[in-house]
Parts: sequence; structure tokens; C-alpha cells
Amino acid sequence: MSQEIAVIGSPDFTTGFRLAGVRKFAEIPDDEKDVELDDAVEEMLTDDDVGIVVMHDDDLDHLSRGVRQDVETSVEPVLVALGGGTGSSGLREQIKRAIGIDLMEED
Repeated sequence: MSQEIAVIGSPDFTTGFRLAGVRKFAEIPDDEKDVELDDAVEEMLTDDDVGIVVMHDDDLDHLSRGVRQDVETSVEPVLVALGGGTGSSGLREQIKRAIGIDLMEED
């Protein structure tokens, strides 16, 4: 069974993904993130059809401690944070967590 990509964030953030064909998304206006973001993330993490959840790095600051810990330890689905200060080391850790090996490791 193939899994889908899901996107969570502001309407400005999700629009490009929706235009590219992403069908699972949760649009959370900036002024409602502190109230609604936890529920949207928990819903995506428990959806068996979702393999990758994409969020903006800045939105991680709006998550409660418990949900943030769930996101950081989740293997499937894996959460990919874009933007902000994650840089290549953040992407490296996300890939390592998702597939279990460090593809960028130097011999």
C-alpha cells in the first residue's frame, strides 16, 4: 500500500503543495496555531495513509511538549520541517530517522 504526503500549516504554506497534488492537508491560520496545531498534527500522525508529514520549521514552536516529542520520535510517518534554521544537518537527521541509516556519512 502506498502512503501519501500530508502538509500542515498556514494557507500560504500549504497552497503550493496542494497545487502540486498533495491531497491531505490541514490549513491552520497563524492566529489559531496555538489552539489547533496540536490536534492537526496528532490526526496526521495517527492516519495510516500518511507516510510523510510536511510542516514549516517555525510551526514546531507552537506544538505542546508532548506532541513535539511525538513528532521528533515518529518513524512512520516521518515529519519533515522546511524553512527556518534546520539546514542540511536537520535534513540529514530526518533522513536517518526515516530510513535508519546515515546516507551522508563519510567513510
